Amino acid sequence: MRRSVLVRFLGLSLAVALGAVIATAVIATYSTSEKLQGEIDANTGQLQVDGEIYGELTRYAADHPTWSGVDRLVHDLADKLGRRIAVTSETGEVIADSARMLGAAPDLPSVPAATVDVRTSGLGKLSGAMTVYAARKTLAATGGFVATAAIGPPFVAYPEWGLTDDELKERDKLAQQAADCSTAKGKPASVNRIAGTVPQVMVESTQSVAGVRVEKANTLADDECMPPGLTAPSAKAKIVNDDEVRRSTACLDAAGIDYKVNEFQGLKSVDPAVKELVGDTFGNCLQQARVQALTPYVAPPARLYLGAKSTFNVFSGEGLLRTAATALGVLLIAALVMLFAGRRLVRPIVALTGAAQRMRNGDHAARVPVSGKDEVARLGHAFNDMAEAIQRHDFQRKAMVSDVAHELRTPLANIKGYLVASEDGVVPLDHALVTSLLEETALLEHLVADLQDLALADAGMLRLHPAERDLSELVQQVVSAHRPTAEQAAVTLSSTAGGPAPAVVDGARIRQALGNLVSNAIRYTPPGGQVQVGVRPVDNGYNLSVSDNGTGIAAEHLPHLFDRFYRADVSRTRTTGGSGLGLAITKHLAEAHHGRITVTSQVGDGSTFTLWIPAGVQVDRTYRASP
Repeated sequence: MRRSVLVRFLGLSLAVALGAVIATAVIATYSTSEKLQGEIDANTGQLQVDGEIYGELTRYAADHPTWSGVDRLVHDLADKLGRRIAVTSETGEVIADSARMLGAAPDLPSVPAATVDVRTSGLGKLSGAMTVYAARKTLAATGGFVATAAIGPPFVAYPEWGLTDDELKERDKLAQQAADCSTAKGKPASVNRIAGTVPQVMVESTQSVAGVRVEKANTLADDECMPPGLTAPSAKAKIVNDDEVRRSTACLDAAGIDYKVNEFQGLKSVDPAVKELVGDTFGNCLQQARVQALTPYVAPPARLYLGAKSTFNVFSGEGLLRTAATALGVLLIAALVMLFAGRRLVRPIVALTGAAQRMRNGDHAARVPVSGKDEVARLGHAFNDMAEAIQRHDFQRKAMVSDVAHELRTPLANIKGYLVASEDGVVPLDHALVTSLLEETALLEHLVADLQDLALADAGMLRLHPAERDLSELVQQVVSAHRPTAEQAAVTLSSTAGGPAPAVVDGARIRQALGNLVSNAIRYTPPGGQVQVGVRPVDNGYNLSVSDNGTGIAAEHLPHLFDRFYRADVSRTRTTGGSGLGLAITKHLAEAHHGRITVTSQVGDGSTFTLWIPAGVQVDRTYRASP
């Protein structure tokens, strides 16, 4: 058994896809290796940039109760540092994203670089190398680097947190007084003012290093000129700190944990009474208190996503030639596979096309060789069956034309012969001759009417006029119409119709169908015989039967009785008689009423034709004969 065309196409697609995946993997591996090597070389600088971004966003979150307005800061940092920066809420809603400005892909990285939450103590929820980097830079004082990752709450990490404009002005005055005091004592000092931060008093000192005079500036500390208010926390910081301490102590009291409250530079802290007994409950109380105290004053937690300024493009620069070569290789492999598989698939289609063209040219004997059991093989079998049906119908058409010509020729020859004989004076044109000519004309008219009914059925134009009728009444009408013919043939015609038999039918067509059956029965029943027409309900319908005790029909003829122009040997058995179209028309009329016709017969014992008509079925107004 050959494989299905669908399976073959599936395998072909998988093969091409596999080749494309391998080629893509080669490009991605090679290009990523190069790119990764460059990123490793710049790893240290990149970590410093990421730490700075995290610190700036942390400071923004500490100074604002919401993230509204952070877009400008994000875009400024992205433009300055060449990194894609995106800030989202914890539910994933994008707050700000510099992707459009930097031209990077709009999709976010799968994992955030950090979680910005200034309410929690420590370094926050940094990930990977950023945690290590921020920890080292925060805890080390090297090269004058100012740590940007906050340790502790904002009012501890940023001394200027919460300062109002009036408080900043007051601090400027105190800083200037401290600088003047230090200068008056022989230690020249100046005020270092950075916008938005606490002013710093710097004392200048000089020293020599390897014989070279160097000036170095250090922050003035522990000097009697420094006023206490210069480093005092803001009023808002004290409010938050007091709320935090109140919440912490309430939680610890409820848990039964000993603690102590210390104060340093105007701020309080809750510490364990015994450091060795510190547990998770103590830390949880402090953490929860800090979060609750800071929530109204700082931005809610957010996720920070960082990425490169642009992604690697295989269709630009160094990747273009490599991509083109790989694409050509994949296309070549796909073309070879498709060529091999396509030839096997096209071969039977070409054979089908040739056979169809031969049939178009009149060769109805055209067939295609078929092998296998796949879809193409089934198509070949279907084509051969169609060709067989066309050839058979063509033969039947030719036979039908021949039969029609024969049927028309006989009465026409009789009419012509009588007329010629009458014209020559051989046969007198008397009443008997006119009667004979009328009989031949009626036969022609009957044959033409039958041919018209068959043509209408074939064209789907056989009209019906359905209405509710009593089949018992129709049977009586048919029997009454054919009784004179039966009496002339010395045949007893009777009916066994019982009670009413209502059905939706075309009364004229049912009478026509029954009339054909009764006419045949009378014609082939010898004198003294009987023909009986009956109606009885059965199978949600009614059986209209015509039975006789005539000559009967041989078994080999029964399957062909309803074929057009079918005849048997009159000398050996009973035939359909007449034009050979009556039973074919009766079969179509039965089907037009969604019914059927059957026959049982025994040679020498008579025949029974049964027309079954359903009750209560809506009949279509037009009928088309099935092929």
